[in-house]
Amino acid sequence: MLRRNARLFEELGSGLYFTVADLARVFDIKPESARVMASRYASADVFLRIKKDVYVLASNWRAYTLEQFMRLANIIQVPSHVSLVTALSYYGVTTQVQRNVIECVAQKRTVIYDIKGTVFNYYKLKKQYYFGFSRLSNSDVFISSKEKALVDALYLYSFGKYKIDIDALDLAKLDSGAIRKIIRIYPNRTQKIVKSLCRI
Repeated sequence: MLRRNARLFEELGSGLYFTVADLARVFDIKPESARVMASRYASADVFLRIKKDVYVLASNWRAYTLEQFMRLANIIQVPSHVSLVTALSYYGVTTQVQRNVIECVAQKRTVIYDIKGTVFNYYKLKKQYYFGFSRLSNSDVFISSKEKALVDALYLYSFGKYKIDIDALDLAKLDSGAIRKIIRIYPNRTQKIVKSLCRI
């Protein structure tokens, strides 16, 4: 079936991901049949299930860039955005290496998803701390500012919920004034750590 429908699979794989609705449209089948088809191909490792009714072609997975994985991270849990060491590394603020790990902050739940060896970590933040992010230019990736990514990391660190290599940070690349404004609403224990580290 794969060879017979090569053009249709190529159409599915032309985007970053596809849904069961896309599968039904491309193959001109009913949604119920598309859902069965998706499940069958996921079991055969032709499709990778990202979340309910959302898939990617397994053959595309190995070629995805960091930005594409970050975009998928935004989709797996909504709302969420890339932050913490992943964002700090993207901005060149840390040399801490995380292989095949994408870290995000989210509003719903703290959870880990391991999809074919790529780990998506989500850390729940209280609503009042869920800010300081934007969309990357020429991209659909939502990511924290570098200053907010550091504060997110140190906030979780201050409560024993996160580990970060302090020695790997290049704090000269951060705006201390922006950090000072961000931490005003944070607990004292977080503020103390941030102020001591950033010398503000």
